[in-house]
Amino acid sequence: MTPGASDQNRTDLDSYYMLQALDAAYLAEENGDVPIGCVIVHNGRVIARAYNQREQLQDPTAHAEIIALTQASAALGSWRLLGCTMYVTLEPCSMCAGALVLARIDRLVFACRDPKTGACGSLYNIVQDDRLNHRIETESGILSENCSAQLKKFFRKKR
Repeated sequence: MTPGASDQNRTDLDSYYMLQALDAAYLAEENGDVPIGCVIVHNGRVIARAYNQREQLQDPTAHAEIIALTQASAALGSWRLLGCTMYVTLEPCSMCAGALVLARIDRLVFACRDPKTGACGSLYNIVQDDRLNHRIETESGILSENCSAQLKKFFRKKR
């Protein structure tokens, strides 16, 4: 395999799973919530798929990432999500970033940065803070145009 081939394969896989997260985000939008979707992958298999449900459940913690973490923990029978990658359409907030660290997620891939509440590099970088006991490999920008367009469209309709 050529040196760049593995990087290309990883980018292709990241795009593939991000498309699935984007599909989940449409379900959030259909239910009147901010269109954020998330999938968690373990050993090449999707073990969790979720979307924002704050409006639907009237629960401020019902972010796509939190719901997906619960599903993944149930699928693996463990709260330690070692070997897992999370794909999410928007940079996680501080609550979700903290939960990712506690769950020991190995890798986080998100599409769009969130300059107002992002806690994975924008406002804070909780997932790579050396003071914590776990750090998460992070990749951003995968399908960011698609995810950004969906969010902008949603907020234009709301206003």
